[in-house]
Amino acid sequence: MEHRALCLKCRRPKSVCWCHALVPMASATRVVFVQHPRESRVPVSTCRMAHLSLPNSELHVGMGLAKAPPDAAVLFPSDDAVDVAALDRPPGTLVVVDGTWSNAKKVVQRDPVLRALPRVRVNPTRPGNYRIRKEPSEECLSTIEAVALVLGLFEGQPEKFQPILSVFDRMVNVQLEHIGKGASRHARWRERKKAKPDVLAPLRDPSLVIAYGEGNGLPAAVPGERVRPELVQLVALRVATGERFEVLVKPRRTLAPHLDYHLGVSTEALLAGLSVPDALARWRAFTDGALVATWGSFTNDLLDVEGERPPRTVNLKHLCSQHVFRSTGGIEAFAQELGHVAREGDGRAARRLAALAHIVGKLPAHKREQDHTVANHVH
Repeated sequence: MEHRALCLKCRRPKSVCWCHALVPMASATRVVFVQHPRESRVPVSTCRMAHLSLPNSELHVGMGLAKAPPDAAVLFPSDDAVDVAALDRPPGTLVVVDGTWSNAKKVVQRDPVLRALPRVRVNPTRPGNYRIRKEPSEECLSTIEAVALVLGLFEGQPEKFQPILSVFDRMVNVQLEHIGKGASRHARWRERKKAKPDVLAPLRDPSLVIAYGEGNGLPAAVPGERVRPELVQLVALRVATGERFEVLVKPRRTLAPHLDYHLGVSTEALLAGLSVPDALARWRAFTDGALVATWGSFTNDLLDVEGERPPRTVNLKHLCSQHVFRSTGGIEAFAQELGHVAREGDGRAARRLAALAHIVGKLPAHKREQDHTVANHVH
């Protein structure tokens, strides 16, 4: 794939570079930009162009400042902020936090340096021109618009710094031209999302059965030889009706050390289990035509050893990872993340089946944590 050539100054593709439209202007007040790391990756962010437009400024990407600049105030629209128009004199340094409202709020609240600074706010007299980014209200401004207005008010000339907005207006117009030539990146993302398969569709199958098996395995007598565990316990639940299935299968080999402890099933109960043909006959009757869901492949591998692998299966661990876009860890850990509380006294198979049932019930309502873009006076 050929990548578009980038401008190293504005860090935008050269086809939409806005550097030649910059109008640098000196300001009496020093401006220190603190940009949230996520905002630094937004293509249409205006913080960098504001920094390049103001020679008396510096830009920091991060979650705060190491130390407070002398005679500084932070531009932040909180209830205790003072309107810049009401200040007796401007601060020597204006700290501007750049990010969505939620991200900017986190930066100010979590950084003790920023939290301790006095706060100022600005009340725009006209709507902003940030037409390529959704704003919650008309008085919301981009970072460069807010800074141009504040610096003008500091110097008693509200319109003085409006020329630096020429680069901002050009970027907006170019972006709108590109949008006009085709679907916006947001529209394309929505189309791609609609085209993606519904990974949770198997959970709505009326025949769905969730199953969990336990095996008995010993180290190989011959080094390098593979010994596949044999099925000794199988539990299942028909999701639509709540009907349960449980069998213990009599071991055909010597029991692995401490197997009774790990399974929470006595050795006597295991040795009194059903024969393989009887256990599998009950299993076939319970799962006839069902979609069998297991966590990973272990349970199906146990059934495969006995020649009874279900014809229709779904890997719940893989499905959950696809839904949350990350590794889920083990059954019980992921179920606990979704609010499950394990019952005391149950054997391991019963606990894990209950955890799987909780996951299947809660997963469709589970959403990934997302930062919602709630803009305010400064983006």
